[in-house]
Amino acid sequence: MSRISVRGFAVASATAVTTVGAVVGVASGNTQPANDNFEATAADTTLLADIPVGQQAQVQVSSLTQQAEAQAAAADSAAQKSAEEAARIQAAKDAKAKKDAADEEAEREREAKEAKEAEERASRSAVRDASSFSTQSSYSVAEVQAMARQMIPGDQFQCFSNIVDHESTWNYRAQNPSSGAYGLVQALPGSKMSSAGADWQTNPATQIKWGLNYMNDRYGSPCGAWDFWQANHWY
Repeated sequence: MSRISVRGFAVASATAVTTVGAVVGVASGNTQPANDNFEATAADTTLLADIPVGQQAQVQVSSLTQQAEAQAAAADSAAQKSAEEAARIQAAKDAKAKKDAADEEAEREREAKEAKEAEERASRSAVRDASSFSTQSSYSVAEVQAMARQMIPGDQFQCFSNIVDHESTWNYRAQNPSSGAYGLVQALPGSKMSSAGADWQTNPATQIKWGLNYMNDRYGSPCGAWDFWQANHWY
């Protein structure tokens, strides 16, 4: 039963009771009108019947619409929160995957660097000293180059070779008549090479040893010396 129906029933019941009371009062000789009861009934009727019967359906439809809108808003809010949570979780996964990839790349670079350093150490350890070569009365270009390959670290040999190609064309007895520069690396004066061995004039191994030390001390390496040579045509 609707709110209006309940109110209508209450009004009707109150009216009926009042009417019966009035009749009983007359029959008993009580001639005082029950004006107060009628006034109260009229007031109740005015308060309870505040919504016309014809508008009950509209009120119900409006209430259902509001409920539907409230449910839709709640569903939208829940969907938004779910989407935001899913996005947060995905962002966290993406960040972790990116960090893992960066860590793996850093590890590969570290391993490659260590491998290169180990190779260089192995190359240096395999380098022969000038004193390990037997002395000969003369040396061919091929023999001098073979000695240099055994004395110069592998990653530096080509740079060393480029300089010697330009300075002496691998002639360990080459001498510049105007400046007095001497040997494979054209030391100036040639006597500087005595710090590597007294046989600096006749032993290419001694000249290679001195030239390598000079390039390392002055330019950091034969390749450093070659970079300078290309820019200045001397070193």
